[in-house]
Amino acid sequence: MKRGLALGLVAAQFVLLGVLVVLPHGERWSVNAGVLTVAIALGLLGAALAVLGVRGLGPALTASPIPRENTPLVTSGVYGLVRSPIYTGLMTGGFALALVGASVGHVVAWGALIVLLSTKTRWEERMLLAEHPDYATYGAHVGRFLPGFGRLRPRA
Repeated sequence: MKRGLALGLVAAQFVLLGVLVVLPHGERWSVNAGVLTVAIALGLLGAALAVLGVRGLGPALTASPIPRENTPLVTSGVYGLVRSPIYTGLMTGGFALALVGASVGHVVAWGALIVLLSTKTRWEERMLLAEHPDYATYGAHVGRFLPGFGRLRPRA
């Protein structure tokens, strides 16, 4: 059951990213040179965050949100800035696609991606807390998706 849910969440995030790519372009806002420049910069930033996150995990990397057993907790590199840099990168890249898409459908798909990744992260973090006793301290000091934001509350 747990593995099936994990694979479903992973598939859903890629479906939503695909939807952002294939939705027809809208006209809700003008996609001028300024918007295009911002979208390209955000897309590159998102890709860089995701790649740094993947590289930083090393042997702990898994496509599933279920943490690998007996792997170290990664808290250095980009993981010293945010706890979920891969998801931050996907959200940032999704926002870039929504900016260029200029439609309500793009905004809705991007919002669904944020909800999905936020839900997935909370589930993943519960498992990380169970697997790594140091995760609570780490999470109290490092933001979830943005530095300083979404830190875990210390347990009493």
